[in-house]
Amino acid sequence: MIWFSERDGSGHLYDVGRDGTIKHQITSGDWVVSALVTVDEVAGRVFFTARGREPGRHPDYDLLYSVGRDGTGLTLLTPEDADHQITAVPNAPLFLDTYSRVDLPPVTVLRARDGRVVKELERADVSALKAIGWRPGEVFHAKARDGTTEIMGVIYKPSNFDSTKSYPVIDHIYPGPLISPVSDRFYPTREAFSYSMFGQVQALAELGFIVVEINALGNTPRNKSLYTAWYGDMGDNGIPDHTAAIKQLGARFHWMDLSRVGIYGHSGGGFASTDAMLRYPDFFKVAVSTSGNHDNRSYYHGWGERFQGLLVKDTLHSTDNFAAAANKTLASNLKGKLFLIHGDLDDNVHPANTIALVDALVKANKKFDLLILPDATHDLTSHPYVIRRTWDFFVENLMGARPPADYAISPPPQ
Repeated sequence: MIWFSERDGSGHLYDVGRDGTIKHQITSGDWVVSALVTVDEVAGRVFFTARGREPGRHPDYDLLYSVGRDGTGLTLLTPEDADHQITAVPNAPLFLDTYSRVDLPPVTVLRARDGRVVKELERADVSALKAIGWRPGEVFHAKARDGTTEIMGVIYKPSNFDSTKSYPVIDHIYPGPLISPVSDRFYPTREAFSYSMFGQVQALAELGFIVVEINALGNTPRNKSLYTAWYGDMGDNGIPDHTAAIKQLGARFHWMDLSRVGIYGHSGGGFASTDAMLRYPDFFKVAVSTSGNHDNRSYYHGWGERFQGLLVKDTLHSTDNFAAAANKTLASNLKGKLFLIHGDLDDNVHPANTIALVDALVKANKKFDLLILPDATHDLTSHPYVIRRTWDFFVENLMGARPPADYAISPPPQ
């Protein structure tokens, strides 16, 4: 059988006998297999997607490959510089391949097993978007906190962007681990899970901000040493990589005003955005944090224990190994403007996470804003009132402007 393992530090495929004995390693190298797509038993070929193998390509793009079951004849089947979503066609030696980038609209093709495009099925038409002034996000490269590891992100600018002006910067964060906030594929999208869509990144940019999304260490689904970089220290949240990347961008682009940097996020991003304000209070000036799991002792154990480790109590000092990562521990560090939002019927992150932080902030005599939404669950990212209050908070406190009075956000007419 074919088995996936990270035993050599990168995710690869192995040929394993029925007794569990490894016969040989099928794939190897400083890159990772992301999915096993299909196996041609007759030809002895294994088809899979992988990331990070091709020099000069985005390290998080999925590309389709084939290799002999004996590990020979590794072949790239998707030469297009884009992220590829691959589906094996049942009962046919074909693949359905939809490829795109954040700035390249989706193209869907029928592809043979040797990589040839048999037929182009569809090419997305974004002329209507362009007609209203839409501009795609821009992929950027930066160095992580170590000054060596390459990390990626996307910059969103307002459609009337003027390079002679200076813009406040807003960081849209989700810390993961293993979940990326950055769109590798075309955006906007109708995908069910798109963190960029949850954050309405382009809409926020249209208000006059530069919005960035960053794949920090911990986010990236590359080799194990990267995505476990801060195992046991969930208070890290990848924020050192965010500050490093934003400072590099600020040095590169004079129109980014790094004296006005805000941050926002939902769920884990709510935890991380508040954490950023408390650990880097002189860098991040404004934050909006929705539904944050601010103390992982009060959150689902399958998440906290998976990335922090089992709870270990220190009875001598009346603490434990989760305490340092809890936002309430750092409440006295708050300097900027913090807006906490939570639904009182949150079915994922219990509101106690935010209430305990509120208690610590009150005890530390700190000013902050709080919104508790009646009858609201965890899914606040599309809540019109939450969107409006988020926009207003950044316009008032980061831009220093006055938002329109009493406007309402509603769905477009059908």
